[in-house]
Amino acid sequence: MPTRRTVIAVAAIAAGAAIVELIAKARDLADTRIALAGGGLFGLLCVLFLADAAFTAWQLRRRPIAFERQMPSAFALGQSHALVVTLAHEGTRPWHLELFDHMPATMTQRLLPAAVTLPAQSKLDVRYEITPTQRGKVVFEPAAIRVRSRLGLADLQLRIGVAQSAQVYPNFAALSRYAWLAGDRRLAEIGIKTYAARGAGTDFKQLGEYVPGMPTRHIDWNASLRHRRAVVREFQDDRDQAVMFLLDCGRRMRADERSGTEGSHFDQALNAAMLLAYVALKDGDAVGALTFGHDPSQQRHFAPAKGMAALNTLVARLHDIEPSPTHSDYLGAARDLMLRVPRRSLVVVLTNFRDEDCAELEDALKLMRTRHLVLLASLKEGVVAEIVAQPLDDNRAIVDVASAHWFQNARAEAFRRLSGKNQLLVDVEPQLLATTLVNRYHAVKRARLL
Repeated sequence: MPTRRTVIAVAAIAAGAAIVELIAKARDLADTRIALAGGGLFGLLCVLFLADAAFTAWQLRRRPIAFERQMPSAFALGQSHALVVTLAHEGTRPWHLELFDHMPATMTQRLLPAAVTLPAQSKLDVRYEITPTQRGKVVFEPAAIRVRSRLGLADLQLRIGVAQSAQVYPNFAALSRYAWLAGDRRLAEIGIKTYAARGAGTDFKQLGEYVPGMPTRHIDWNASLRHRRAVVREFQDDRDQAVMFLLDCGRRMRADERSGTEGSHFDQALNAAMLLAYVALKDGDAVGALTFGHDPSQQRHFAPAKGMAALNTLVARLHDIEPSPTHSDYLGAARDLMLRVPRRSLVVVLTNFRDEDCAELEDALKLMRTRHLVLLASLKEGVVAEIVAQPLDDNRAIVDVASAHWFQNARAEAFRRLSGKNQLLVDVEPQLLATTLVNRYHAVKRARLL
């Protein structure tokens, strides 16, 4: 490709020839040497351009520029990641070039293209940032560089490096923050209520020294006689129970009100499921998952399992799922769950339902509640609250606000129908789902509902 220097040179030759031609015409002079001189200069420039490009290409073939992309094997959805690429060559003169990395279309980037000078016989690290916007497998194609020729008349574009693949997983920022705050007992900062006090559970945990204020019924008199001091039995929440996620992958979960890097409703439901799975596994419970609302060939089932290794397996099974444009069959999903999970479990249904789904969902919940404890978690659209709060400036705004109120009332009535005597229902905006689910899980454990 010709550089700006080449374009300026061609423009200068053309402008010079035109000026001389105008002067000659003004003096009634006709000399073909002007055209010949202009053509000669242009021809010389073409020869220099081709020679410069050919010489530069020969040098790059003789001592090619090496490219290495340093990247992790996995990325987190919506999180900014710094990538480092290393350029190196063994030539005796530096190269001036621009770097273009061919990243997936589902990623946004910052700081590219990068204009750099690669010193002679050395390496150079180029850093830039990428942000994944979709989960699943991604492929980085070989990068491209645009190298300035030795005389600066041409830019040579080359493909360097090799293709590399990686996985984009759900965002674990909330999970990491939970683990960090849990270690410092500061979970209230993210809306998580504190744990139950010692002795509130039913499973024996350990013996401990009696502290004034503890229930005297927990004193172990035999141990107290042996140790010659008051010893109490400490208890913990019931363990060895099961939490089963029933994840809706239908059209309602395709709602996308992206603000920053939070992701779609389905992404945030998946993030909340991962956080609750982590909390349940840390508490000694088993965790499993079952998807519905998409093609049966794409259905994922993960039987309840214990241990933190189960979290990695669960993520590997669910990280690349995308919601489909089809209607979710709640009753069919409930029947499938009853066949697959014979043990009584806490079933967490993650969905986004409307009042017209109430009858079908009511039948599904009744079926599952014959064996399981069911927690229904539905996602609100934040845009509805925004419409309700807008000022009534014109007729269109009045209609919009009235429609939003009607929608909210119909949804609230549907929730009242579904609740009955069971209050394990959650209807929150996506960004509040994770903390709300963890709080409800702790409440279930404290109340020993399982």
